Amino acid sequence: MSGRPEPLWPLFADLKTLDGIGPKTAQALEPAGIVAPRDLLYTLPQSGIDRRLRDTVMGAELPDVLTVRVTVGRHLPPVRKGRPYRIEVDDAQTRFQIVFFHGRSDYLGRILPTGQARVVSGRVEFFDGVAQMVHPDHVLLPDEVEDMPAYEPVYPLAGGVTQKTMFKGVSDALAQLPDLPEWADPALVTREGWPGWAEALRAAHRPERGADLLPTAPARARLAYDELLAHQLTLALARADRRAQRGIVSEGDGRLRSRVLKALPYAPTGAQLRSMDEIAADMAAPERMNRLLQGDVGAGKTLVAFMALLVAVEAGGQGVMMAPTEILARQHLEGLQPLAESAGVVLEILTGRDKASERAAKVAALERGDIQILVGTHAVFQKDVAFRDLRLAIVDEQHRFGVRQRLELGRKGQGADVLVMTATPIPRSLSLAQYGDMEVSVLDEKPPGRKPVRTALVSAERMDEVVDHLRKAVAEGRQAYWVCPLVEESESSDLTSAEMRFRMLRAALGEGVVGLVHGQLPPAEKDAAMAKFVAGETSVLVATTVIEVGVNVPNASIMVIEQAESFGLAQLHQLRGRVGRGSAESTCLLMYRPPLNETGHKRLTTLRETEDGFRIAEVDLEMRGAGDLIGTAQSGLPRFRVADLEAQSGLMALAQSDARNLLAGDSKLEGTRGRAARLLLWLMRQDEAIRLIRVG
Repeated sequence: MSGRPEPLWPLFADLKTLDGIGPKTAQALEPAGIVAPRDLLYTLPQSGIDRRLRDTVMGAELPDVLTVRVTVGRHLPPVRKGRPYRIEVDDAQTRFQIVFFHGRSDYLGRILPTGQARVVSGRVEFFDGVAQMVHPDHVLLPDEVEDMPAYEPVYPLAGGVTQKTMFKGVSDALAQLPDLPEWADPALVTREGWPGWAEALRAAHRPERGADLLPTAPARARLAYDELLAHQLTLALARADRRAQRGIVSEGDGRLRSRVLKALPYAPTGAQLRSMDEIAADMAAPERMNRLLQGDVGAGKTLVAFMALLVAVEAGGQGVMMAPTEILARQHLEGLQPLAESAGVVLEILTGRDKASERAAKVAALERGDIQILVGTHAVFQKDVAFRDLRLAIVDEQHRFGVRQRLELGRKGQGADVLVMTATPIPRSLSLAQYGDMEVSVLDEKPPGRKPVRTALVSAERMDEVVDHLRKAVAEGRQAYWVCPLVEESESSDLTSAEMRFRMLRAALGEGVVGLVHGQLPPAEKDAAMAKFVAGETSVLVATTVIEVGVNVPNASIMVIEQAESFGLAQLHQLRGRVGRGSAESTCLLMYRPPLNETGHKRLTTLRETEDGFRIAEVDLEMRGAGDLIGTAQSGLPRFRVADLEAQSGLMALAQSDARNLLAGDSKLEGTRGRAARLLLWLMRQDEAIRLIRVG
């Protein structure tokens, strides 16, 4: 990338300029993302070996890696082929053997000559009552001991590259570290007792004991912080860039909102009221709103979203609510219809299925401003759809809806405010990594009157009892979901598991009682099967996880999840949230195949014990790691080399407030610390941020 500041040149030089790294090694390191000295420096040791010199192997707890000074004794070459070559040695207190397999006597006579002193380091174990060191890692002359680190770092290796090569390459890169100005907040560095950047790299690569390898070690925490700070600076610059684009001031007078609140059979929760206020304040500001509404299953996002749409209408404009699928768009319509009636506003839906004549009429009404609130799928993006005055776009379920679509939506209404809704509670550190450029409103209370769902663990061996239980429930007019796992991710076997279960239940419960929905069905059949279940024409819906997001059937009060141990916690929580929406007592049965391993057991019992989605997400993060939690492939989560979002979640929040504070006082990064921060952005390859500063 042209324009990289000169002090950083050695860090981005060719890898082959480093000691011990030739063309072959450079090629082997490339797949691991190591293409410059900088990447080698950010590949930290994963463990270490204690190589401190000791007097004797006596009294050591074997097997262990030991380093001792010895006098070399007799060489005992093998008597017959295939036997080991042994050398007797004496340390300060005892005699033991050094053993080589396939040893050549000329070579061994040269490195371990009888009668001379050597320092040997390697793994020692007992064999037939004799201590043995097999193939020592190091054989050194007594005056060479200084060259061997007392605690040897062990690196994660790529493509046959040895520890020795890594150590040499890293040592050379460390020797060339430039002296860079401090970009972290000095008060923070002092408070945390962190070293400077270069010192932190040296310490991280030269650990002195096991504790130095932990994420909490000062050098490691410092380097992780730098990565997170660069990431948060990029998000903060993007946020500032967006805020600099003029938004539209949308101030409502509250008349429509008060009608809805009067008509509600219950009072909104504190969290709902707080979120409504935050959104209304953003809409009234001249900058464009970019807010995330994060709510747990059943926390009442629909009401908050509708109140935001009403602000747009009260201000004389229009609002649109986008859903990823037709089914969800129709559900939003059903959820919003009664609210729209109580407010007296015109609500319409636009999807890819509208007949040409209907569609033309709707498009014309939108352009005239006769439709005040539109619910739709991505059909809203088509060229001919124009609003008279779009003020607010609400996007449901972020990760099925990329940043690109967010921008596209922004273009439909120049300066329209954007609200993104997600029903997946995300732990704070992750939501900052993924949505750090957005303001966040959290719905963490349940509206009154929602009954808790009784959750039970059932072994798959009791399948017959579960089917009997289901038969009684269906006879009483209740409805149930039966979720089948994605077996081995293969389309065909996933299909057979759902189809097989469908046939089994149909045979047990009768024709016409059971419906089937899975990912391979054509959309029209999928919608038809869903519609039948929603209308109550079928009592049991067998499904793969397509129903995880948003489906709302208040009469459904039983959820059976097969092989529950193979699902992630967040997903199980989402699935369970599909029941417990009506007045009936609801049950969720987690069926597992015994024996359950420890992870599976922890996952299922966590679910049984709590319905708090945020608590569940934290446990999920501890258990699965950040990448898994939101499927790294499509999560937009950055890949960090040092920072560990599970172990260092607190650092992310620190980095965000630090980045925002820095930019608040120095928006172009031109002050002393700002210029240092620019070096950090180059160092961390944050091209997007660099582009924004240049444009700015």
